[in-house]
Amino acid sequence: MNEPMTALPEGLLRQLQKEKFVLLTTVDQDSGGPANNAISWVYAANPSTIRFAVDARSRIVGNLTKSPLASVTFFADGTVYTAYGKAKVVAEALDNVPFKLACFDIAIESIRDTMFYGSRITQEPEYEKKYDKRAAEKLDNQVFEAMRKA
Repeated sequence: MNEPMTALPEGLLRQLQKEKFVLLTTVDQDSGGPANNAISWVYAANPSTIRFAVDARSRIVGNLTKSPLASVTFFADGTVYTAYGKAKVVAEALDNVPFKLACFDIAIESIRDTMFYGSRITQEPEYEKKYDKRAAEKLDNQVFEAMRKA
């Protein structure tokens, strides 16, 4: 088994500096069990910090308020990585975004290759926005710009 990394190497850092499908896991505020959410407003602020934005009304905000433990699982380089750490609020509302988005930073404590032994990812998951593509692109640009400045 490989030793965990404590920061994002250059290749993974670059991949997390653009829109990317990830799975965010938090501790459910009611059950205490894991709560998984797919998000794409994620940005590696530096090798030891993963920043993300979510609707301020999201259950994710309540979960992280009660417990800062979080992980981000993502696909890269033919495998699956999970970054573990503690989240803290960077902004309760991002500036210059048309609705209230909360922004969090996860201070990375460890990163592990979590793909099962002897296999590799041959194609990363793809997704598309189901609403107006121009509106989606405009909103994404606003959110990523605001996250970079937060």
